[in-house]
Amino acid sequence: MAKLTKEDIKLKNAIAQRIEALREDTGLSQSEFAKEHAIDRQAINRWEDREGERGISIYTIRRFCKMVGITLTQFFDSPLFK
Repeated sequence: MAKLTKEDIKLKNAIAQRIEALREDTGLSQSEFAKEHAIDRQAINRWEDREGERGISIYTIRRFCKMVGITLTQFFDSPLFK
């Protein structure tokens, strides 16, 4: 895998931050959110990770959006991505 550029890292971190904020808006912890949506808590942890080199796919973002009841457009319509 190629090394991420500074711009890539900025985008990856904005996505992770957006996921964390939207999950927190549900009022659920990572464990509670994972249990409610029948997914592994470690998956949520990876999605919200801002330290690692690995980002998440657009397919995973879309899946998350469905879990919180928003569209991809709504996900990316945030000051984080301006």
